[in-house]
Amino acid sequence: MELIQNQLINAKKAKESILKLSDGDKQSVIRRLADLIIEQKDNILSENLKDLERMSPSDPKKDRLLLTAARITDLSKSLNDVAALPDPTNILISETTIDNGLYIRKITVALGVVGVIYESRPNVTLDVAALCIRSGNVCLLRGGQDACHTNQYIVSLIQQVLASFDLDVNIVQQWPGDRKYMLDFLQAEKYIDVIIPRGSSELIAYVRKHALVPVIETGAGVCHTYIEKSADLNMAAEVVVNAKVSRPSVCNSLDTILVDSEIAQEFIEQVSPLMANYKVEIFADQASAAMLEKVNYPFLSHATEEDYGREFLDFKCSLKIVNNTTEALDHISEFSSKHSEAIITRDAAASERFLSQVDAAVVYLNASTRFTDGQVFGLGAEIGISTQKLHARGPFALEKLVTEKWIVRGEGQVR
Repeated sequence: MELIQNQLINAKKAKESILKLSDGDKQSVIRRLADLIIEQKDNILSENLKDLERMSPSDPKKDRLLLTAARITDLSKSLNDVAALPDPTNILISETTIDNGLYIRKITVALGVVGVIYESRPNVTLDVAALCIRSGNVCLLRGGQDACHTNQYIVSLIQQVLASFDLDVNIVQQWPGDRKYMLDFLQAEKYIDVIIPRGSSELIAYVRKHALVPVIETGAGVCHTYIEKSADLNMAAEVVVNAKVSRPSVCNSLDTILVDSEIAQEFIEQVSPLMANYKVEIFADQASAAMLEKVNYPFLSHATEEDYGREFLDFKCSLKIVNNTTEALDHISEFSSKHSEAIITRDAAASERFLSQVDAAVVYLNASTRFTDGQVFGLGAEIGISTQKLHARGPFALEKLVTEKWIVRGEGQVR
């Protein structure tokens, strides 16, 4: 417990160190880190291999855990992108002078100490650290045990860079991965200003239930693509396959296909051989199962109610036939996690209805849900995809790692 208490005290103290940094200093720290991970690429991959060797080859989370030379190069580029973004702090939101002469300004300021809990994603360690440094925040990182070797080494590199700039290395700390310390993390309201969980629905539910620190939820994605009856079926098949197979272990991948009954058989005939190439297991309702059996789809399972609203994170998805857009909207309303939803259609009225009525952080017309990503959206990087409505929604990135502060200047006024 003494170690944990010291980490919390040190994190709170580290706020003083990072608040002294100029805009240019923060950029320099992140750019140095971007260079260092390239220089230490082989060592990072060596530590990552230790983690990979402990995970079953069939575990779908293995792709989340995996780092490659190309991914490290992409991470370095992402860090430089973050450095190039405008500083989100000290931005003037409003100013006024009231009748008694008080001069009142509202500006943006850092959140303070940000705690982030995540699973199997060592890239998150770098993304979060860079975003927090750029926005003047301290961060406590609680990565999963799956990536402990990789995360420990990456944090050591981050602290090496901080030390080289004569900064408090506790600006970025790694929290112990042992579950027995989880409640200490979630209930350290005197030291941590906000907690951001990124991962499975089970993780987020646990955090929501037990946290005393304010929580911003990110991570769980149950994503639908609705094939409306006027859709270009070539486009629909291409989008669906991309959304499912390009990287199935991430939160913006497709989980459920909804297809209009008028074009269901034709669409299934078109998409099924493409899905079969990737051995995608399809959990189909009764009507679509009959159509898949008709084309001898080899990876067919019959859906139960639990297969709708399920985040698969694997080469698996559910399929349901609906009679119209209203039924599709009703299904999404019931089962969506409010992450990313898509419609494929050539009908302008159907598209506008879907875009306006679907309650999700990101809604797509004729495009793959796989684009829901902070870097893709021009935000440099992200902490995760927020599926709630308070403070941040959608890609949770640099611009949202701030809060507001009122500064009032007077000359002896009393009330």
